[in-house]
Amino acid sequence: MYGSRGVGAFAGGRASAAVLGAALLITGCSSAGDGKGEDRGDTAGAAITQQPKETDPFWVNPDGIAARKAAELQEDGKRTEARQIRRIAEQPVGEWITPENPEEQARGFTEAAGKADRTALLVLYNIPHRDCGQYSQGGAADGNAYRAFVDGVAKGIGDRPATVILEPDAVLHLVDGCTPEQFHEERYDLLKGAVTQLKALKNTKVYLDAGNAGWGNPDQIFDPLERAGIDRADGFSVNVSNFYSTEDSIAYGRQLSAKVGGKPFVIDTSRNGNGPYTEGAADERWCNPPGRALGETPTVKTADPLVDAYLWVKRPGESDGECKGGPKAGAWWPKYALELARASTP
Repeated sequence: MYGSRGVGAFAGGRASAAVLGAALLITGCSSAGDGKGEDRGDTAGAAITQQPKETDPFWVNPDGIAARKAAELQEDGKRTEARQIRRIAEQPVGEWITPENPEEQARGFTEAAGKADRTALLVLYNIPHRDCGQYSQGGAADGNAYRAFVDGVAKGIGDRPATVILEPDAVLHLVDGCTPEQFHEERYDLLKGAVTQLKALKNTKVYLDAGNAGWGNPDQIFDPLERAGIDRADGFSVNVSNFYSTEDSIAYGRQLSAKVGGKPFVIDTSRNGNGPYTEGAADERWCNPPGRALGETPTVKTADPLVDAYLWVKRPGESDGECKGGPKAGAWWPKYALELARASTP
């Protein structure tokens, strides 16, 4: 779980990324457009194309879950709803690599992105003892399984451009007491090894996750980040799957950056348009909170020189877990997706 801690649930409930990766290898996603972000049209059934590269170099998956759901709504004659879901489908979102065939997935996504002259945004979320037994519990069976997973991802990426968000919550849960002490040293070793291996690739950037503006004080996490290899990474990520405002996330990130050698950071703005939820039980505010909205669209043109990008790391429209009427973690939730999009519509 996350809330005051870290990332929420992600896992099953959607089509296997391995299957999608294989499909991308076959099709090459040549329908991705000319990359200029033009002529997308204002109709719900228009093709999904790339955003302008100078402001948003990340790959928009034209066959992502939101794109497919928008197409289904269009076919059912629900044009208004289709147009609203397209607000999600037209933006690049993180591709969360699952444990099955990670090499195939990473290769599929990066090859498809390369053919569109874009950079793939990948998320690795498979650390052993993940999520402290909450909605996204699980992860690799042990350290060797995790090393094999990272090795597969690295082989799949190769020399193609990729930006990797590394293990949301993994460091945070070492700090907040959620992960048992006997697993700490192994986790530090696994994270440092993953950073080192991925950074050895020619065109890969790595951002080690560092929590969010609401969980605690940067003084509590900077030393663990150093032990996890932040010095070898390109920077760190904040607000993954959370709802804190961009302004608050910048303030948190700047404080933390000052303690880790001035490292830059990226912010997950996918669902922070209305800021965090402040009602109900505090320990459940993180999970499918009502009244939220899409945040700033992904871009490398940010409000602060230390912020490398606003990203949609969490995939808007996918459930945080089985709370507030939601389906299992990672499953597409049509009602919630529409609420996010509608709240963001001018």
